[in-house]
Amino acid sequence: MVSSAENHSGEGNKLLFTPGPLTTSRAIKEAMLRDFGSRDTAFIETVRRIRRQLLKIAGVSQEDGYEAILMQGSGTFGLESVVSSTVPGAGRILVVVNGAYGERIVKMTRILNIDARVLRYEENMPADIEEIRRVLAEDAAVTNVCVVHCETTTGLLNPVEEIGAAVRERGCFYIVDAMSSLGAIPLNLETACIDFLVTSSNKCLEGVPGFSIVLARRDALLATEGAARTLSLDLQAQWRGLEANGQFRFTPPTHTILALEQALQELEAEGGIAARAARYQTNHAILMEGMQRLGFHTYLSPDRQSYIITSFYYPDDPNFSFETFYDRLNRKGFVIYPGKLTRADCFRIGNIGQIFPEDVTRLLAAIEYTLKEMGVQLKATVTESAA
Repeated sequence: MVSSAENHSGEGNKLLFTPGPLTTSRAIKEAMLRDFGSRDTAFIETVRRIRRQLLKIAGVSQEDGYEAILMQGSGTFGLESVVSSTVPGAGRILVVVNGAYGERIVKMTRILNIDARVLRYEENMPADIEEIRRVLAEDAAVTNVCVVHCETTTGLLNPVEEIGAAVRERGCFYIVDAMSSLGAIPLNLETACIDFLVTSSNKCLEGVPGFSIVLARRDALLATEGAARTLSLDLQAQWRGLEANGQFRFTPPTHTILALEQALQELEAEGGIAARAARYQTNHAILMEGMQRLGFHTYLSPDRQSYIITSFYYPDDPNFSFETFYDRLNRKGFVIYPGKLTRADCFRIGNIGQIFPEDVTRLLAAIEYTLKEMGVQLKATVTESAA
């Protein structure tokens, strides 16, 4: 693995402590320097390799009855492709919501005129599996269930395996938004009973933006024949095109696909999901210890917090302004993320991408210096384990 300094060198490069787009390796950037035609046989073979590798990451294969479909656009495009292509005309989707990204799915259903039932929870509360079971038992109209695995609003994890078992027992299609989890949190499509998983090239897989990824159980995909509500986001048509001749129906993002191929090679070289998860966990542990030492408080309790991204409350100090805080860190070469909570003032810090422990330590030093510049005074917090 190359060093942090080698990855981040170059004029204008900043460390991105965000949920994506994120800091990428030099080799991934260099992979995009090649030009390929969309019908080039070498490019078509690259797409085939990537599709096989993506299924392997999710613990399945084509031989097991699963398919990987690349869809142009951001992760939201892929999610809207699945929602708009898999809910029957007279069907109803149950959407589990405990953050902004779950709410985005609800908004999709409204625009698409899809009947939706919504189960909402507080933004610091995981989904209640028993309530989901009760709704599935009482509402015979539900045909699809959709949940966010790692809610990027806070870093909260939902119990997707338990939900999947309940959905499979009921006989519905199960859709999981794994945008901020695939590649860093182990997840097996078959054992989790997932019919459609959606993720992005520029999250924990550490590629760059440009397309989304849908991993689908083939039987479920075939059962959605005729359900598509759009032309360009027709999931089954996209899959059939890739299967027929390896080509996209519309212009593919060639350069970003080449970047993902390199990113997948780097994931394997790092030691796979287990090794990447260990690095992210180390990043998170250093971040949490340092932020507590500086006096920051997390929105989520430790037992509900993933190691992907963390929401921190604004300091209770009149001198604190997030805009000023963000700008000063940005000028020092560190990019964090605004909050997305509806009932609390928070900002977010991600631990994913080509970020290493020494980078987190540098960020913490920059935060401490910035607080002094702003005249913000905080009292260090003490964890239960340290008390």
